Amino acid sequence: MEYALIAIVLILAYILGSIPSGLIVGKVFYGKDIRQFGSGNLGATNTFRTLGKRAGIVVTLVDILKGTLAVLLPVIFDLEIHSLIAGVIAVIGHMFPLFAGFRGGKAVATSGGVLLGYDPILFILLVVVFLVSLKISKYVSLSSIIAGIFAVIYTLFRGDIPLIIVVVALASFVIIRHKENLKRIRDKTEPKVKWI
Repeated sequence: MEYALIAIVLILAYILGSIPSGLIVGKVFYGKDIRQFGSGNLGATNTFRTLGKRAGIVVTLVDILKGTLAVLLPVIFDLEIHSLIAGVIAVIGHMFPLFAGFRGGKAVATSGGVLLGYDPILFILLVVVFLVSLKISKYVSLSSIIAGIFAVIYTLFRGDIPLIIVVVALASFVIIRHKENLKRIRDKTEPKVKWI
């Protein structure tokens, strides 16, 4: 029974991560499929660029919440598995969503949500690092990568082995998903944000 419940919770975590908030907000409230605009990505950054600040903020918050709720699922069901496992599954769902042809976001907001549910202080520090980097560089992609690297360094000093493993995995997801952005930064064709 325990193993069956664990499987159900992990499936729920994936389904939760698969909720394409950018696609839903775009289609329901703006009549747009954001995959047809900007970078074609379903994440918050493309939502900001395509639909504006209000939609971008909503999608960011929903994507964060997906990760946080996933981390809480094993706690809610009192399961003998590490809560971060469900969080990672939700991030995979966000990157490869069942409901959007397995073409999803770049793992930043949902990864942040996972860390919010597990280590709120780390989440707050990451938000600060991200915003400072964004203020200086104007690149969301670069700021996301810098925040990921900071998270790895921070967790190495914590001594929490499961957290270290998961943060290294999440940071790797973020870096890999932003490879094209790094090339565009190098070529000076990556769009800069103007609101900060």
